[in-house]
Amino acid sequence: MAGAAFRKPGVEITPLSRETLQDRVYRHVTELILDGSIVPGEMVTVQSLADAFGVSPMPVREALRRLTAANALMVVSGRSIGIPALSRARLVDLRNVRFEIEAIAAAWAAEHMDEQGITRLARHLEVLEQANAAGDVKSYLRANYAFHFSIYRAAGSENILNIIENLWLQISPYFNMLHDSGNYSTANEHHKEMFAALRDRDGEAVKTAVRADIDAAFNVLTGLLK
Repeated sequence: MAGAAFRKPGVEITPLSRETLQDRVYRHVTELILDGSIVPGEMVTVQSLADAFGVSPMPVREALRRLTAANALMVVSGRSIGIPALSRARLVDLRNVRFEIEAIAAAWAAEHMDEQGITRLARHLEVLEQANAAGDVKSYLRANYAFHFSIYRAAGSENILNIIENLWLQISPYFNMLHDSGNYSTANEHHKEMFAALRDRDGEAVKTAVRADIDAAFNVLTGLLK
């Protein structure tokens, strides 16, 4: 896949400076995975990413090595990488861990999120509604990532944020598959519940809403793996 071919509609990639290059490339590739820009079944090459970022292949290889070790990517063939297949056992494991960890982070966020954070969440929620109404999957997934991680960052724990990011690196590419089921509409109802609970500083309510959101996606993906 040529570098120019990776510049597809809805995916914004900007050339990187040479400051802390390896970490910045890793961060950019991570965000492409988290916001659904690299989808299951798509192959990406080292050279395509290097060309898109405006860097040499070396920092890209290091980023992909780290993401492969984290089970977020796998070598497909030769110099191509892609999203690993999702087995039923791995899906169940991811659901079970997310069910606990993300709920805890959201409850902590209910204690710490300030009015600026609530306002930011409201904007993300508006984008989610607009993207779902327009059937814009890419915009929806980017807003979904922004909404959830605004909550998890507000928990105030770098350790729990790192754990959640690792979980999302493994599961979030499969959120691309949820659109046709109507799950995005269901998820937005849970997002509204999360928002209301956070606004009201209700830790138990936000835990319930997060877990309902996780289970709704899990149930759809379980059916798709049959």
